[in-house]
Amino acid sequence: MAVEAISEKSAKSDFWDGVRLSMPVVVAAAPFGLLFGAIAVDNGFSVLEASLMSALIFGGASQMVGIELFGQHVAPWLIVLSIFAVNFRHVLYSASIGRRIAHWPVIQQALGYFVLTDPQFAVAEARAESGRPVGFVWYMGLGLPVYVFWVVESGLGAVFGKLIPDTHALGIDFLLPIYFLGLVMGFRKRPLWLPVVIASAAASIIAYKTVGSPWHVSIGAIAGVLLAVILPPHHSGVEAKR
Repeated sequence: MAVEAISEKSAKSDFWDGVRLSMPVVVAAAPFGLLFGAIAVDNGFSVLEASLMSALIFGGASQMVGIELFGQHVAPWLIVLSIFAVNFRHVLYSASIGRRIAHWPVIQQALGYFVLTDPQFAVAEARAESGRPVGFVWYMGLGLPVYVFWVVESGLGAVFGKLIPDTHALGIDFLLPIYFLGLVMGFRKRPLWLPVVIASAAASIIAYKTVGSPWHVSIGAIAGVLLAVILPPHHSGVEAKR
C-alpha cells in the first residue's frame, strides 16, 4: 500500500511538472489558435468544423496551409503534398523521440506521437539528455494542455474572429518564434549545433526567396540533417574543447 501511494504521488508530481512546462507553449500559441479559427470561418468553415479540424489534425502550420488551399480549386494531392512539406520535420522528430518512448505500450506511443509538436519534442529530448526518463504521465502532462487549449482557442477564434485585432500590428505573432529560438538555444551544447543551425537557416531563407512557402521549412531541415551526416563530430566547438 505504501509503495502504491508513493507511486501515485510520483505520477501526480510528474504530470503537474509536465503541465508547468507546457504553460509557455500555451501562451505563445494562443494568438495562432485564435487566428486560425478566424481564418477558417472567413474561408467558409463553420465554428464546429474549425474546432474539429484542430481536434483531429492538431497541426497549426498544416491547418493554415490547408485552409488557404481548400477554397482555391487546388488538386487534393497538391494540398496533401504541401502539408507534408510543412510537416516533414515531424518525420525526423518521430524517429528521434521514438528511442525515448519505445518501452511504452503501443496505444500510449500512438497518443505520444499524436501530441508531438515542436516544443513537445524539444522539451522531451532535453529531459532525456539530462538522464531523466521520458514517462508517459509526464509527457502527457506536457502535451495535453497544449492540445486542449489549441482546440478551445480555435473555437473562440471562429466565434469571435472579427473582434481579433491584427496580430502583426500588435506584435503578438512574434511570441512563438521567440519561444522556438529559446528551444533551439537549449541544444547549443550538442556537437555540430552551430554549423547545423547556420546551414538550416541559410537553406531555409534561400528556399523561401526562390521556391517559396511552405517548402522552405522542409528544405531547411534537410540541409541541416545532411550537414550533420557529412561533417564528423570533431568539427563542433564542444568536441574541440574535449
